[in-house]
Amino acid sequence: MKLALFDLDETLISGDCSSLWSAYMVAQGWVADEQAFLQQDAALMQQYAVGQMDMREYMRCTLAPLTGRTQGDVAAMVARYIEDVIAPRIYTQARECLATHRAQGDRTVIISASGEHLVQPIARFLGVNETLAIGVEIQNGCFTGATQGTMTYREGKVSRLLDLINQDETLLQQASFYSDSHNDLPLLTKVGQPYAVNPDAILLQHARQAGWPVYAWR
Repeated sequence: MKLALFDLDETLISGDCSSLWSAYMVAQGWVADEQAFLQQDAALMQQYAVGQMDMREYMRCTLAPLTGRTQGDVAAMVARYIEDVIAPRIYTQARECLATHRAQGDRTVIISASGEHLVQPIARFLGVNETLAIGVEIQNGCFTGATQGTMTYREGKVSRLLDLINQDETLLQQASFYSDSHNDLPLLTKVGQPYAVNPDAILLQHARQAGWPVYAWR
């Protein structure tokens, strides 16, 4: 069984699920200082675009409105968010690609630098049961606002994936990985079949030089 790995944001969906969720929390009245919160989110996402984001700082910012909220309350809000915001943004070609890999008997995994409280339910909505995402800390059934474990960001995606497959380098060499971001080059250069989907400028240049397939999904 081969691995078919997918980034989530700007690869399977149009947009970044974390930033979209931030805007949704603001719209639902879950954020006190709305303007400052959205400005900080935008500034940190600009850092991501150039590969300089402090992911711990970004997660601290985006998890702050969830601190003290129960898993049930957050899950219910995320479910509405997926229906309202994410569902219309899923690329048609993404659904088709996932279906093709399933038909081939491949093991599909979404591996994302967004929080697991978003990635896991979005993956289930897409029919994908396995995910690797940034862990969020829960104590007594409530969000603490902290993260846990190795961040699935840049080289962290490689280490988390290797843990998932018991350090089996052969599986990695036979795997395919679809991503839009140059931040995923550490993993893209490890798999046997890398695909650039709606690539940013840096990834597009690398993909062309390496001869990787480049897809435009809409």
